[in-house]
Amino acid sequence: MNGFQLPGVYNVRMPVSVEIEKLPGGTAVVTMQGSVTLGTSLSLADSQIYRTIADGVTKMVIDLTGVDYVDSAGLGMLVYAYGTLNEKQGTLRLFGVAPRVLSLLKMTKTDTFLVVDSSREESLAELGKV
Repeated sequence: MNGFQLPGVYNVRMPVSVEIEKLPGGTAVVTMQGSVTLGTSLSLADSQIYRTIADGVTKMVIDLTGVDYVDSAGLGMLVYAYGTLNEKQGTLRLFGVAPRVLSLLKMTKTDTFLVVDSSREESLAELGKV
């Protein structure tokens, strides 16, 4: 197809969904599914994450295993979550980061503060050291 898209054929991305599991010690695991892109579903995900932080969570792990794509708005949400937690002397860690998403983190140099772990267990173990 040489980079051309057929008329009427669209690259449909699934909207992002979020599930939040609260754990003891002010910790939460946020599981995201779909594409973390600008739109209504990102706004809803964003508000769920910030409500969780407002409710006292200071240690957060975001599971991106089910995320296939992150755009600049999605990246902004992750950075803002990091900053909000950091202001509360909290911590944010990521795991399950797809190669394409990791490439975005490296390209934007956000991988220097958005810590990426290899598994949920590793992220939670590292949070336990904080």
